[in-house]
Amino acid sequence: MRLTLKSIAAGLLLALIVHVGFFLFGTQFFIDGRSPFQINFFGGAAVGLLLGLIMPLLVGAPRGERLRAIVLMLVPFLMWEAAVTSHFQVLFRDVNPVMDKVYGALMVWATAFALIGGLIRR
Repeated sequence: MRLTLKSIAAGLLLALIVHVGFFLFGTQFFIDGRSPFQINFFGGAAVGLLLGLIMPLLVGAPRGERLRAIVLMLVPFLMWEAAVTSHFQVLFRDVNPVMDKVYGALMVWATAFALIGGLIRR
């Protein structure tokens, strides 16, 4: 039970960190052009993979429970980010509202790589 609560709390904390980061630096993150777009998605994949490898260890998940821990982190993270994406223009007034699709896709992309990272270190 303790691992479950720690994992869910870690997922919510991660979502909060991402949300605050985009709130403060969203205008610098979404730059027009093909190269910045590709860099953002490469970065999202790299960060997601790294989080998938590290986060289960940070919450103290034993070797056989690491996959469960990362899934329990990613579910509240995805729920939070879905809510943020659906209210993108309200929450990120300074960012172009068309970027809601890019933001949502980037969150799903990074989450998928985090799950891959969790699968690697089972």
